[in-house]
Amino acid sequence: MTVITRFAPSPTGMLHVGNIRAGLHNWMFARGQRGRFVLRIDDTDAERSEERFVDGIRADLAWLGLTPDAEVRQSERFALYQARFDALVAAGRIYPAYESAQELDLKRKILLGRGLPPVYDRAALALSDTQKAQFEADGVAPHWRFKLDHDALIHWDDLIRGPQSFDAKTMSDPVVRRADRSWLYMLPSAIDDADLGITHVVRGEDHVSNTALQLQMFDAMGVTPPAFAHEALLTGAEGKLSKRLGSLGVAHFRDAGIEPQAVVALLARIGTSDPVEPMVDPAPLIAAFDFARFGRAPARFDEAELAQVNARIVHQLAYDAVADRLPDGMGVAEWDAVRPNLSRVAEAADWWQVIEGPIAAPMQDDEARAYLANAAAVAEGLDWGDDAWAALTTALKTATGRKGKALFLPLRQALTGLDHGPDMAALLPLIGQPRAIARLRDAAG
Repeated sequence: MTVITRFAPSPTGMLHVGNIRAGLHNWMFARGQRGRFVLRIDDTDAERSEERFVDGIRADLAWLGLTPDAEVRQSERFALYQARFDALVAAGRIYPAYESAQELDLKRKILLGRGLPPVYDRAALALSDTQKAQFEADGVAPHWRFKLDHDALIHWDDLIRGPQSFDAKTMSDPVVRRADRSWLYMLPSAIDDADLGITHVVRGEDHVSNTALQLQMFDAMGVTPPAFAHEALLTGAEGKLSKRLGSLGVAHFRDAGIEPQAVVALLARIGTSDPVEPMVDPAPLIAAFDFARFGRAPARFDEAELAQVNARIVHQLAYDAVADRLPDGMGVAEWDAVRPNLSRVAEAADWWQVIEGPIAAPMQDDEARAYLANAAAVAEGLDWGDDAWAALTTALKTATGRKGKALFLPLRQALTGLDHGPDMAALLPLIGQPRAIARLRDAAG
C-alpha cells in the first residue's frame, strides 16, 4: 500500500501555527513512509474563499519546505460530489429537511430545557411527498442531511488516541448541503478522501466527532476509510490557537527573523515524548516520526522556545544558505566569525557594521586611555596575521602585567564599541590592522 496523506486548508485566511503543525505532520508521515502528500484546497465556500489566500497557502508551504506531490481544489470537483450525492439520496442515506434555522434553534432549546441532548428528531423523514411538494411550492428549499445508522456503534482505532467509540443514536444527522445547494465540509471531504485514495489523515482532536460521522459516510459509499490520527491541540498564552491569532503565521515568523527550519523543528516535536532538537535537515525528524510518541495532553506553543531553537539553527547555517540575506561585501569568513553570536540572520548586519565601522567606543578613564595608547603602538609594530589577537594580547600582557578582564575588556570596547561579542581572535583579522590601530588611537584620545 502506498501511503497517501493530505493537508486540506480552507482559503478563507492565512495559515496559523495549528494548521501548519497538522500540515507538517501529514508531510512528515508521507515522506517517512515514502508515500505521497496531497494539498487539497477546501474552497467550496465561494463567498469566503479568496485566491490571495490560496497563493498564500502555497507560499507558506514552500517557505517551510513542505512540497506537495499533488494539488486539488474542491471547487473543481462539484460534479464528483453531485454524483455521490445523487447515489446516496437514491439509497436513502441523504434526505431533504425543510425546517428553518429558527425552528431548529427552538427544538434545540426545548431539548436542552428538558435536560436532553440536542439531537435532531428526524421529523423530516416523516414528511409525505405531498408535504414536500407543498414546501417546494411555497418556495421553501430544503437543506440535506446524511442519515446515520442509529443501530451501529461507530468505532475505530485512532493512531494517537487509541480505541474510539461513538453511539450514533446520540448524534444528529449532519447537514451536508445547504438550502442554496452549497456544500458543507463533511461529505465533500469524505468523497475526496475516497476518490484520492487517502490512506492516513492527521488532524486536530477537534475533528474526532467529525471522524465518527464521516466513517458512516465512507461505509455508505462502500469504500475503505483512511486511518485517522487526532493530535492534541496546541495552546498558547491565550488558549486554543485559531485563525483569529493571525500573528502566529508564517508572515509573523518571517518578520520576526525565524528560520523555517526552526518552525519545523519545534512543531515536529512539541506534543511528543521526544526532545525538541534544532535540526537544519529534517531527515532525522522524519525518520523518528512515530504516532506512538504523541501524547494526549495539549501541547503549549511558546514563542520564546521557538526563538531559542531559531538561534541554534542559525548557528548551524552555512554561508551559502544565507548569503543573499547578508550585507554586501560580507563573506564566508565574516559569517563564520559572527554566526555563533546571532539569534537571527538579520543581526549579522550589526556585526558587519562593527567590522566595517565606524563605531562609537565608550569613554575610558585616564589609566585605560594610556593602556589603549600603548596597545595602538604595539598593534602598529605587529606582523599582522590570523593570530593577531593572540599576538597583541600576549605582547600587552608582557608589557603591562595586565591579565583577565583588565587586559581584554578595554581592547574589545575600543575595537568593537561593545562589551561582548564574537571571538576576538576571529573578529580582529576581519577588522584589519589599519582600522584596529585607528580605533585604539581614537579610544586613547
